[in-house]
Parts: sequence; C-alpha cells; structure tokens
Amino acid sequence: MTSLRNIFNPKVSKENELKVLIKRIVGYTPKKLYYYTKAFTHGSTNQRDSQGNPISYERLEYVGDAILSAVIAHYLFEKVQKADEGYLTKMRSKIVSRDHLNEIGKSLGISSLMRTKIPVSQFGDNIHGNLLEALIGAVFLDKGYVACEKFIYKRVITPHVDIEALEGKVISYKSLIIEWCQKEKKIFNYESQQDLGQDAHKHFSVKLLIDGKIIAKARETSKKKVEEKVSKRAYFVLQDKINTTS
Repeated sequence: MTSLRNIFNPKVSKENELKVLIKRIVGYTPKKLYYYTKAFTHGSTNQRDSQGNPISYERLEYVGDAILSAVIAHYLFEKVQKADEGYLTKMRSKIVSRDHLNEIGKSLGISSLMRTKIPVSQFGDNIHGNLLEALIGAVFLDKGYVACEKFIYKRVITPHVDIEALEGKVISYKSLIIEWCQKEKKIFNYESQQDLGQDAHKHFSVKLLIDGKIIAKARETSKKKVEEKVSKRAYFVLQDKINTTS
C-alpha cells in the first residue's frame, strides 16, 4: 500500500527522480537527499527549512569551495614533486578558476537540476561553477571527505586537469597586464563609463591606457567583465613585448 501511495505522490516521484539524476553524476544513491536538494535550490524560490532558514545553494557552495581547494592542493603536492609554493599556488588557482569550474559544471549538465523561479537561460556562466561547488559540498556532508575526494578525482581531476595545458593558460589577463606594467614601470589606467545606449541591460565601456596611449577598448555588462575583456585585447596587442620581458 505504501508503494502505491508513493506512485501517486508528486513529492515522492520528484525525490526519486532527483536520486536517479544525482546517482548518474556522483555514482551512488544519496543517503541524505536534502543536501542535494539544497545544492540545486536558488534563493528565488524563497523556500525555508523546518527552522525557518532560507534554502539556497550558496552555503553549500562555500563548503564545496573549501573542500575542492584542499583536494586540489593535495593532488598538486603529490603530482608535481619539484614545484615550489608559488608554482603550486598558481596551478591551484588555474584549476579552481571560475572559468574552469564553469566548463566542468556545464559538461556535467547540472544547471538542469536547479530549482529556480528565474529562467536558467538568464543566469551567467558562473552558475555552472557555483552549482558544481555546491554539489561538492553536498557530497562531502553526505558521504564524508574520502568519498568526496574520490568524486573530485572522478569528475574534476581525471577528465579536466592537464598540468601541461594549464601551465600556459592565463586565468586573469588584467592581473597579467598589471604585473607587466608594474615590472616595466609603466603607468596604466582603466577609464570606464556607463554606456547609455539602447540595450535592455546596462553596459560599461572601458579604455585601457598605458603611458597615456589607448591600447584597447571594450564593452560589457559589468565592470569586472569589461576590464578583463579589454585586458585580454591589450595582451594580444602587446604579447610580443610581454612575452619577451616575462
């Protein structure tokens, strides 16, 4: 009789469906499903737990970020025996960079599991990396560190971490440009202004000047994005000089 009731209970059906989907990603049936439910719940749903606390993936994202960083640090420590602290820190930053995690999260298709009142198409790429970290947090709280470490190796390190490829990857063109300017004692300035165009979303325009000369221009929906974009363009303009002096 209980099983018959479950068949016609929408809540039970959705829970079973989520268990199946989670098992496909993590490789086991979750013990404590509520962690995974939280990992894929956006604050726009305005849901609360039995104590009245808001349910959102953000707290699990915080946990997952810390666990992922620890696992990657251990992996690099064992993998690259001759590397110094500076190299290990840079490589860890590249592996856990937002762009890299976004790529991994997107490949897992985890955004399709998100419960939200906002269309997923309206979220930026960062939602993929955020949900991946939240999922890692859920795995850790459900199964413990060892199982979580195995999950990270299976879904992050083995398929997506190539040390040689990552060595040449730039994770922040802005940092690269600033470091080069400081090293070469050049004066740089990011001149930004809000773009009052006809677009539905607010845009920012930025010019990057080095020693008073405009090197590149860009336009984006946020100051952070546009400064990274203009820095990337400037890098390709100056790459011969930068690579010669680096």
